[in-house]
Amino acid sequence: MRGRALLILGALLVAALGWSYAVATATPVVRRAAIPLRDWPPGAPALRVVLISDVHVAGPDMPPARLSRIVEQINALRPDLVLIAGDFISDKRVATRHYSMAEAIRPLEKLKTRLGTAAVLGNHDYWSDAPGAIAALRAAGVTLLSNDARRFGPLVAGGLDDDFTDHSDLPRAIERLMRLPGPKLLLSHSPDPFPDVPEDIPLTLAGHTHCGQIRVPLIGAVVTASRHGRRYACGLIREDGKTLIVTAGLGTSGLPFRLGAVPDLWLLTIGPVRPDAAR
Repeated sequence: MRGRALLILGALLVAALGWSYAVATATPVVRRAAIPLRDWPPGAPALRVVLISDVHVAGPDMPPARLSRIVEQINALRPDLVLIAGDFISDKRVATRHYSMAEAIRPLEKLKTRLGTAAVLGNHDYWSDAPGAIAALRAAGVTLLSNDARRFGPLVAGGLDDDFTDHSDLPRAIERLMRLPGPKLLLSHSPDPFPDVPEDIPLTLAGHTHCGQIRVPLIGAVVTASRHGRRYACGLIREDGKTLIVTAGLGTSGLPFRLGAVPDLWLLTIGPVRPDAAR
């Protein structure tokens, strides 16, 4: 009887691992949101902005070939701008193959946008090869926003360097953002700086948490890698007149499994505040 119970438990464990791997390698879910921003130039059309994060290129779950397929998925959304919230590579010990930064980032060369692609670095990029990431992003035509800001059409996007590894400089990033007139957003690998972002920057985009990656039924995310716990772990959060969007990311960290936290990307329609919403 005991042997049969162990066999059943073993079969259930194998099935759970197989399911979690299938979820981790599934086509990312496209989540959508319309975000109105103040100071939108009169007559300027809304922008289609794609947010991705935590690519974590490594075998078996995220080889460069899979990232290339995701790039095709993004291109089919016809984005004006793509924003990438860091962690391009995975250094997990159970990986079947590790790739260089150049190999990991090269598929991003194929992104097709009207206004460009911008990114910030994440903690795994600093732990692995930050200079290699910077060089590979430059080669791929991706603008690196390291505590800096740039204009993309009517939109001003600031980038906060990685907070988790103490490379962020929020006052400098804010100063660079405020130099440029127009509607503003901040791209950050981690959501943790969000409470300190002023209301003048109404939208923050982030990743890092993987939405928990493993969310146990009835318990939720076991780990969020955030000093705020589950407060900013996932999704669209509105707080103190500001909006935060945290993507679950594309790849995995630690183990090549996801449970209750499917890979996703966000398609944001960012444009003017509707007159009726201002009343």
